[in-house]
Amino acid sequence: MAKRQNSNLPLSEALNEFIKENKLQKGMDKVDAREAWANLMGNGVNNYTTGVELKNETLFVSLSSSVLREELSLGKTKIIAMINEELGRELVKKLVLR
Repeated sequence: MAKRQNSNLPLSEALNEFIKENKLQKGMDKVDAREAWANLMGNGVNNYTTGVELKNETLFVSLSSSVLREELSLGKTKIIAMINEELGRELVKKLVLR
C-alpha cells in the first residue's frame, strides 16, 4: 500500500497523478477524442457515425452514409485542427473516414 501524503492536493491534480502513475493516458486520450468528435460534429453527423476510434495519432471514424463521408473528406485538415483545438494538444495527426 502506498504511503499516505498529508499535503492537500486539488482533485484534478490527484486524478492526473493517478492517471500518470497507472499509465492510463492512452485510454483517456481515446475517450477524449470520441467526445471531441461528438461535440464538434453535432447531431447531424453523429446520427450517421457508427464508430470513432483513436489508434497511434490516427482517428478512425466509421460512417453509415457514403455521401457524408465524401463531404467530410473534403475538410479533413480543418476537422483535425478543430479536434486538436478541442483537446488542447496535438493528439490527432491523421483522419480516416470509413
